Amino acid sequence: MTWWPIGASLMSSNVGSGLFIGLAGTGAAGGIAVGGFEWNAAWVLVALGWIFIPVYISAGVVTMPEYLGLRFGGHRIRIYMSVLSLVLYIFTKISTDMFSGALFIQVSLGWNLYLSTAILLLVTAAYTVAGGLAAVIYTDALQTLIMVGGALSLMFIAFIKVGWYEGLVDHYMSSIPTVTVENTTCHIPRPDAFHMFRDPVSGDLPWPGLIFGLTVLATWVWCTDQVIVQRSLSAKSLSHAKGGSVLGGYLKLLPMFFIVMPGMVSRALFPDEVGCVDPELCQRICGASVGCSNIAYPKLVVELMPVGLRGLMLAVILAALMSSLTSIFNSSSTIFTLDLYHKARPRASEMELMIVGRIFILVLMCISLLWIPIIQTANSGQLFEYIQSVTSFLAPPITAVFIMAIFWPRANEQGAFWGLMAGLVVGLVRMILEFSYTAPSCGQPDHRPSVLTDVHYLYFALILLALTCLVIVAVSLLSAPIPKEHLHRLTWWYRYDLEPRIDLTTPEMAPDPANSISSETEQFQQPTWKRVAMWLCGLSSQTSQSAPPNSESNDLNFLHEKPFWRKVCNFNAVLLLAFNVFLWGYFA
Repeated sequence: MTWWPIGASLMSSNVGSGLFIGLAGTGAAGGIAVGGFEWNAAWVLVALGWIFIPVYISAGVVTMPEYLGLRFGGHRIRIYMSVLSLVLYIFTKISTDMFSGALFIQVSLGWNLYLSTAILLLVTAAYTVAGGLAAVIYTDALQTLIMVGGALSLMFIAFIKVGWYEGLVDHYMSSIPTVTVENTTCHIPRPDAFHMFRDPVSGDLPWPGLIFGLTVLATWVWCTDQVIVQRSLSAKSLSHAKGGSVLGGYLKLLPMFFIVMPGMVSRALFPDEVGCVDPELCQRICGASVGCSNIAYPKLVVELMPVGLRGLMLAVILAALMSSLTSIFNSSSTIFTLDLYHKARPRASEMELMIVGRIFILVLMCISLLWIPIIQTANSGQLFEYIQSVTSFLAPPITAVFIMAIFWPRANEQGAFWGLMAGLVVGLVRMILEFSYTAPSCGQPDHRPSVLTDVHYLYFALILLALTCLVIVAVSLLSAPIPKEHLHRLTWWYRYDLEPRIDLTTPEMAPDPANSISSETEQFQQPTWKRVAMWLCGLSSQTSQSAPPNSESNDLNFLHEKPFWRKVCNFNAVLLLAFNVFLWGYFA
């Protein structure tokens, strides 16, 4: 793949319908600070192209758990990573995207929430099952144009309606709902709504957490997550991978202006619905007593856009939903078949792996559907806050292990495994507490323990990262190191090594060709109904994205760039980061 579809795919794979609904909703409730989640991505995307991708390519891996398997040896870390990645996909990606897409359709068309979800799932699953990664990436590039174009149209309409930025400031700060709760201030917009950097103790998004804690979560998303890294690994050269990262970083500057601020416009124009605080009224408006900020973006579409453009925006949200879900389904299927199922059945045929991968997609959908009711009331009804808080409970140990694996050759399997276990236990305790106590509605007393109310989830991410790193260092130093002959081309310091590497893991056993249905004669002899069903499921070809990794990907020539293009990429990366710093400073 070349740089531009990779950059567009990085953007669209991350900006699903959950981000449209969640970012706009949190912007409506608390102001522009949530846009920092998007701007932070530029820094980590540069780290992906310049630091992480060279190591992954030199290691010759296809999935992220596979990298950890080569780096540390054994199977328990790779299996743990695969299972945890799938759990995170269910709780933070699939279910939230389905909920937000269905919520948009419900507000726009008046359909039942679960009927909308079922229809979206059927369309997306059919597309994913029949296609592969190449189809997903090129479709992502097209859908990015649709998303950006439609969202920019709504942005201009909304800003014209409210009187541009100055008008937004005036209208938003006075957007108080008619029905309020006595003796409370939760109906009043935050006084720091138009500031990115907020109080480190009392702020809803404290600035140290927004800069440092958020980087922990962003590193997991952009540098270690299969959904994202898979795009960059498909680049035809390292320069194209870097170019894709830079383009993705530029595109991630836009959601502040075409998602967050329109969400604030929605609160300014419709304070009684979007800014409602009375629990009974909120329940009637959106079905959630804790608040209705999630409807900010679809409410803006329904009320402001003319009929034709309203259909365009529906297409934008559906494009975002399909883009995000197809990427996740494709990557989840790859992780499950290669890292879990193929371990349990090493002699499984290619046909069996392809069928199992597609069945697993259906299982993911069912589990995610059952989680949607919990999402509706979590984190004061703010979808984006829910996504980030769950990520902060489970993802920091993964970030710690990857950082230590790449930059500290002394880290070994025992240290990484027990670091992951310690982080998992602490993270699960916080997560269980979070969902055991419901956030109070306006005017209700807060009975949650202080660990929930006083320790922000972004601070918790930093604490969890530090704890995991300490455990990794301590256990690694108390156990035997990994000999260097097992580490060639697996760390940042050894990425250019030419010596042959002795892998700590046993070679993958290829699918049994005797069990594979690959010859044209055998396919011709199958019943017609079976050949049609196989064609619909994308099983008629001899290869699949679920096939075991090819050793040819381990090509060190990939790391050698032409000097001119290396300089072009470096210059654009510096330009991107300089512009990013300017935006942070301007809105600080």
